[in-house]
Amino acid sequence: MNPSQLQTGDLIAARGREWIVLGKPDDSLLRVRPLSGSEEDAIVIAPALEATPVTTASFGRPTAEQLDTQDAARLLADALRLSLRRGAGPFRSAAHLGVEPRAYQLVPLLMALRLEVKRLLIADDVGIGKTIEAGIILRELLDRAEVDRFAVLCPPHLVDQWIGELAEKFDIDAVAVTSARARSLERGLALSDSIFTAYPYTVVSLDYIKAEGRRDEFARACPDFVIVDEAHACVGGSEKGTQQRYALLERLAENEGRHLLLLTATPHSGNQDAYARLLSLLHPDLASGPDSPDRNAVERYRRRLVQHFVQRRRPDIEGLWGDVRAFAKPLAADAPYTLTGDFLTFQEDVLDYCVDIAIRADGERARRLAFWGTLALMRCVGSSPAAAASALRNRLDGMAEEEALEPILFDAAEGMLSDSDVEPATAVDGEELAALGSLIAAADRLAERASEDPKVRELIRQLKVLIDRGARPVVFCRFIKTAEAVGAALSVTFRKHTVDVVTGRLTPDERRARIDAMEDHPERILVATDCLSEGINLQNLFNAVVHYDLNWNPTRHQQREGRVDRFGQRAENVFSVMMFGANSAIDGAVIDVITKKAQRIARETGVVVPVPEDSASVTSALMKAMLLHSNRPRAQGTFDFGGVDAQLETEWRDAEVNARKSQTRYSQASLRPEEVLPEWQGMRALTGGPQEVERFTRRAVARLNAPLGEVGEHWRVHYDRLPPQLAERLAARGFTGTRAISFADMAPPEVAYVGRVHPLVAMLAENMAEGALDPRGRPDDAPLGRAGAWRTRAVSRVTTVLLMRLRFTMVTSGRANRTLLAEEATALAFEGPGTDAVACGPEALALLEPEASGNVERVVIARRIGEALDRLGGYDAAIRGYAHDRARALSEDHQRVTEAARGGLTTEVSPVLPADIIGLYVLIPEAS
Repeated sequence: MNPSQLQTGDLIAARGREWIVLGKPDDSLLRVRPLSGSEEDAIVIAPALEATPVTTASFGRPTAEQLDTQDAARLLADALRLSLRRGAGPFRSAAHLGVEPRAYQLVPLLMALRLEVKRLLIADDVGIGKTIEAGIILRELLDRAEVDRFAVLCPPHLVDQWIGELAEKFDIDAVAVTSARARSLERGLALSDSIFTAYPYTVVSLDYIKAEGRRDEFARACPDFVIVDEAHACVGGSEKGTQQRYALLERLAENEGRHLLLLTATPHSGNQDAYARLLSLLHPDLASGPDSPDRNAVERYRRRLVQHFVQRRRPDIEGLWGDVRAFAKPLAADAPYTLTGDFLTFQEDVLDYCVDIAIRADGERARRLAFWGTLALMRCVGSSPAAAASALRNRLDGMAEEEALEPILFDAAEGMLSDSDVEPATAVDGEELAALGSLIAAADRLAERASEDPKVRELIRQLKVLIDRGARPVVFCRFIKTAEAVGAALSVTFRKHTVDVVTGRLTPDERRARIDAMEDHPERILVATDCLSEGINLQNLFNAVVHYDLNWNPTRHQQREGRVDRFGQRAENVFSVMMFGANSAIDGAVIDVITKKAQRIARETGVVVPVPEDSASVTSALMKAMLLHSNRPRAQGTFDFGGVDAQLETEWRDAEVNARKSQTRYSQASLRPEEVLPEWQGMRALTGGPQEVERFTRRAVARLNAPLGEVGEHWRVHYDRLPPQLAERLAARGFTGTRAISFADMAPPEVAYVGRVHPLVAMLAENMAEGALDPRGRPDDAPLGRAGAWRTRAVSRVTTVLLMRLRFTMVTSGRANRTLLAEEATALAFEGPGTDAVACGPEALALLEPEASGNVERVVIARRIGEALDRLGGYDAAIRGYAHDRARALSEDHQRVTEAARGGLTTEVSPVLPADIIGLYVLIPEAS
């Protein structure tokens, strides 16, 4: 047989079994999937090279020998729907998603659908769901066959998280490419091959791939679809690592046909040059702003940018989109404490020491460095005696330059956190040694008296209150020594709790492993530095954040809280507590200069703005405020700070103006996903929504003698009680023992969400559907039968229900016309000898659900099935008519989504006949 004679959706016989043609890579090849198999079983064959000729085939109809019960009929109907992955609706990805998207999360997808080359900057707030939005676009393009390879570029500490998110939420198995794993991936590859050609789906560490040699290799083999997470970390700053990352992205963007999704919660951190570089990756015209100040030029630039840029804040979601259900209720509180005794004296002694150094500084640069060193050291002192002792000892090692101190002071280096939680060195000269020795000794003594520390005492008091309210807290500290000291103190007080500490001393893999290990301990407290304030999501295990140390960068404060206060948080409330010293010179300065101003702007605009870019004025203002907050009057008036307060106030005002301008500019309010949300929900209903998933899973495990156990409003699944073959496959994915599960996508903590692509559901559905269609392949599994009859009060006349699989071809216009296969599980019902359908689709499937009212003798069942099989030929016209009606309806659905997305593509849907009759069931009215 010549492949040119075959079309997508045709059935063929080859290698002793039947196959569905999925497409033709070229004129001599066929991509096929077993008729009774899953997408994972798809292969490419060359008919001319087959030992046995390839022939056309037809789908075998049910027989009277394949009888089974009503329960089997309902199981097969749901298994068929849940195992199909090639939906016919306008959202091809609906059948693959393990998450129920909110309306606002469809906005980037609609934006992408109207762009021929998908280049978007998704800059939604922390916790709104950028990963989900990007994943939906990726899944949709894969299912539309617009891309067949992709790479996610992200910081190294996010690689495993992306791998998990892709598998759990988008049914995509990708490989991790990091410095530790690349060598094993390269093993066995031909010299001409690359990891990125051998493995089509990759998640790549930016730190690994940015090196010049690897950068060139990746650029040559890079897929046509790339997602860049924490994109702001690739464009800002002058350090070598950032330059290398930007050089890589710049080279990738040169390919005008490459799809590029940039994800960041902080697209504009105050650095205009970095912002311009970020926009240049979307389109060259966006790099330099409007080509003139003319109003028309500005509007043209804005229109171009709005095609590629979406940025929503939490108020946008809850206001413009009215989606308050997406997030937990935030409950914030301040927790001031008062320094007393030796703890207050020590802070003032260190400030005296620093002031003396600054007075002796010779020249403007030396004075500026003395200010920076003072603030860095005082930040450690305000954190904990342990951090102060470490910083004072580090100071003995010599002078640190401004470039090393700035990340410590202003919590910079977002997106590429590494060692910024290490206590800094500051500066030293010969006259300091004696004073340093005395201060180090004092710090060591205070560190040994942690139980007397007013800050530790207040933390314990706050944690007790939170725990009484059902909270599971994360305590964020600024420095490693502080986190370790706090963890030790809490372990003594909270003996019934699992207390663990995660800092930059651990590798990203070790951090994740330590957090995952806490899942089995319901009473848990995590102490962490800001190495966890980006990347690793904590909403499944924690619902409270305590800021043990004040953030000096408001965006980092938001990122900390965003680890638990985010989409997917299942607790009703999330708590945040900000601790500060009420009489602390350093905390008082930060609150006056940074915290209060940033909070006001956020309260009035809904936008969290970063610290003004002019770090010199911020430093001077902090130094001045710290001296004013000092408890020793002699420290005041020591330096002339000029008009620093007015200068900084102007910079904060400019930040507020910019925040107001961007507040709704890119909220994309003109796109109304509610216009297409019914299409999405309709597709999920056809392919199996949450109700069908729950119903099928409960029935399937019960048939396999491993029924779910009820626990309140939730269920327990016993993975180890499933048949060995199935249990082994699930164990390979990490599903073992007994677990609490829920079929609601906002399940409470400790309860796993099980959706249609969860391995349990997917494997059950595939096994049962395949077993029914090819019982020879399941000799030991008691496969489902495909025919049955029972008595019911749901019908008044004898009714025949045909469970069917409809196949369609979808031809989509665009740069390259594509013909895709689509499938739909459905049903038709016929009364008596009639050949006109009396119920179609969901209405016909619903007839299988009402409980049978009585048994029917097996000989009667066989007779009824035989009579129905004889009538099958008479149903052909109705089946063809219904298939064409569905094709027209699906074409209209595609058109509505296209119009909502303001795109120009068209999709023509056509049925492939004859339809596959999967099951045949006769419903006998109780009165018969």
